[in-house]
Amino acid sequence: MSAKKIITVFGATGAQGGGVVRAILNDPDSEFSVRAITRDVNSDKARELAQLGAELVSADIDDPSALQGALEGAYGAYFVTFYWAHFSPEKEKAEAHNMAQAAKAAGLKHAIWSTLEDTRQWIPLNDDRMPTLMEKYKVPHFDAKGESDKVFTDLGVPTTFLCASFYWDNFIYFGAGPKKDPNGKLALTFPLGEKKMAGIAAEDIGKCAYGILKEGQEMISKTIGVAGEHLTGKEMADALSKALGQEVYYNSISPEIYRSLGFPGADDLGNMFQFYRDFEEVVNSVRDVVFQNS
Repeated sequence: MSAKKIITVFGATGAQGGGVVRAILNDPDSEFSVRAITRDVNSDKARELAQLGAELVSADIDDPSALQGALEGAYGAYFVTFYWAHFSPEKEKAEAHNMAQAAKAAGLKHAIWSTLEDTRQWIPLNDDRMPTLMEKYKVPHFDAKGESDKVFTDLGVPTTFLCASFYWDNFIYFGAGPKKDPNGKLALTFPLGEKKMAGIAAEDIGKCAYGILKEGQEMISKTIGVAGEHLTGKEMADALSKALGQEVYYNSISPEIYRSLGFPGADDLGNMFQFYRDFEEVVNSVRDVVFQNS
């Protein structure tokens, strides 16, 4: 019987959760073992995690009883939701509530909640600089997570609040990468103006989360932002040019135009990029990339 402390990782086959699982299991000296939660334990991604040494458990985060079973006997957990599976902030808040309730009932010693800012703290609903979406949100996929922080705090769950950054992987998997313009040239299109955006490889989020778990109790109640770099649109385009071996230019457009592009979530993402642009210092100060050895 393993004496290692169990970390239950939700979304284990996703970008963040998978990175957490691999970060823990790739360390032969880790004090933790992994219970990987996924809907389909027979998927190729799940089997890969099992080969690394993860315990696979099938559970639906919409089922409170399944959540309780997933956390039974665990020392800690990594909680993450995936807004883009349903585009519903109400559903995401319900999932976060279920997770926090299950964490409290299980008596976890350390939870990490993958969260984002509630942008309404800086852009109230009556602020017409940015359109209000779904009657109650400015950036729904941010606001639902940020609003849910309070649930973990109010229930007394010992939690570290982890603020992730834009995944550089989105250039490959999420359709955010360069696209050909009418002249056949590759353009990277964002409404960021000349401001810098925090970004990180998704796999590195998992490594940061593992570091938080290793630090333990001193990380409780802290908000930790993670980023690899802060880059302007032009700097991103230049890096992509080098990686692809062909020119990519930065196409700076307004948030209004971006919101009108018509793809699912365009209005939400247009507001997000506007938040990055208009509140650059707020966002990037939370995700500081300057190493400080204290």
